[in-house]
Amino acid sequence: MTQPISAASPRMGPIEWLLLVALSILWGGSFFFNKLTVAEWPPFAVVQVRVGLAALSLLLMVRITGHSMAVGRSLWLAFFGMGILNNLIPFSLFLWGQQQIASGLASILNATTPIFSVLVMHCFADEKATGLKLGGVLAGLVGVAVLMGPDAIGGLGSNLAAQLACVLAAISYAFSGLFGRRFRGLPPLVTATGQLSASTLMIVPIVFVLNPPWTLPVPSQQAVLALIGLALISTALAYIIFFRIMRSAGPSNVMLVTFLIPVSAILLGSGLLGEDLLPRHFAGMAAIFAGLALIDGRVAGLRRARRAGAPTG
Repeated sequence: MTQPISAASPRMGPIEWLLLVALSILWGGSFFFNKLTVAEWPPFAVVQVRVGLAALSLLLMVRITGHSMAVGRSLWLAFFGMGILNNLIPFSLFLWGQQQIASGLASILNATTPIFSVLVMHCFADEKATGLKLGGVLAGLVGVAVLMGPDAIGGLGSNLAAQLACVLAAISYAFSGLFGRRFRGLPPLVTATGQLSASTLMIVPIVFVLNPPWTLPVPSQQAVLALIGLALISTALAYIIFFRIMRSAGPSNVMLVTFLIPVSAILLGSGLLGEDLLPRHFAGMAAIFAGLALIDGRVAGLRRARRAGAPTG
């Protein structure tokens, strides 16, 4: 049974914000890993290794930490549903789309996830959207577009099928947030392990039909390392953090990570690769942070508090 959520969106505390930043860094790396892997293997084969290796690592962690995956038939069925919405559909669509469009444009389309998440929660749950929240979401999306630059935006309109695939992936992520509310009583490690294990079982027959393992080329060392990073860092560890944030702050808030992923990618490129930080980068980040401040609700709370404390007459 899905647990009700109050009309007010759960608040993001300092720990949740730190975890959201960490998650954005882990998922920001997935775009880099994806580019290296799909250059040598088809999308479904990459997804299979990604979720399969991640699931095996988490099952080992479950055993080491003394948790149990004996959670009952209904929850295991729910893990399969979550795996479809949060792994199988979006991973495959984004990987397919990234074969035809630039990573920058894919990041912008990925950043539409909070918009769809707010709309999904407004229409199908009791977490109603406010004007301030919608304004914050739009400001964040504009910030991502400014951050990625005119070249990425200029790609809009061409390769419509690939772009539509990325938008459908974002919509799938939004519905996964709604569906994932039923796991709020479970440890994040158990939820992440269940989702990824279910995803692995579902993808195996697809891969054997579309991309039989014995027909795949032997990957290069670079691709192997990218697959390991994609599985252990950008999937296993990332989903533990993802479900930890969802449990305490709610699905709409955890989806805000898609605004921070491009910021992490830009800052990592500057710090590790010496790439230049341009004025549009600072403008885009400013818009994103302003949007997050509006969504967080503290701006409105401070305004109400000032009005309440102001003298009358």
